[in-house]
Amino acid sequence: MSRIGKQPIPVPSGVTITVDNDAISVNGSKGTLSQFTMPGIIVKQENDSVIVTRATDEQEHRAKHGLMRTLVSNMVVGVTEGFEKKLEINGVGYRAAIAGSDIKMSLGFSHEVVYHLPAGVNAKVDGNIITISGISKQQVGQVAAEIRALKKPEPYKGKGIKYVGERIIRKSGKSGKEK
Repeated sequence: MSRIGKQPIPVPSGVTITVDNDAISVNGSKGTLSQFTMPGIIVKQENDSVIVTRATDEQEHRAKHGLMRTLVSNMVVGVTEGFEKKLEINGVGYRAAIAGSDIKMSLGFSHEVVYHLPAGVNAKVDGNIITISGISKQQVGQVAAEIRALKKPEPYKGKGIKYVGERIIRKSGKSGKEK
């Protein structure tokens, strides 16, 4: 058995889970998420927990067992607490501002960069920190990665957009020419 897959998922009060033949829907205080069920994986709701098992011991089913359990667990956490990622902007003149559902950023280019936030994802700018939040872990991570890709941190001065807590390995500049 998968060490992760065999653990039951506790369902807090206020969260309802609907298990169909081919989909799982989780409804909570922050919203609703749904996920298709992978073939060969069985999801059952028992009392106040959800149990994920696999139909056979084939390699394909074993590989998907822990993944399916983690996806359902992330949906439960998302509709109760939500997820967030923080990005930090470093550089002289680099800044960001929220304009409706867009993030407008000055990143050292000759033009302003505008990133449109998808539905279900919120952003907040506090100084040089951008906080991305939402109920879907995948969507929050994808938006954060796309914003970071607009101006990745460079290794010499560290200018660019990085995750809070991310360590950028620095390079020394030019060494003097030996005479």
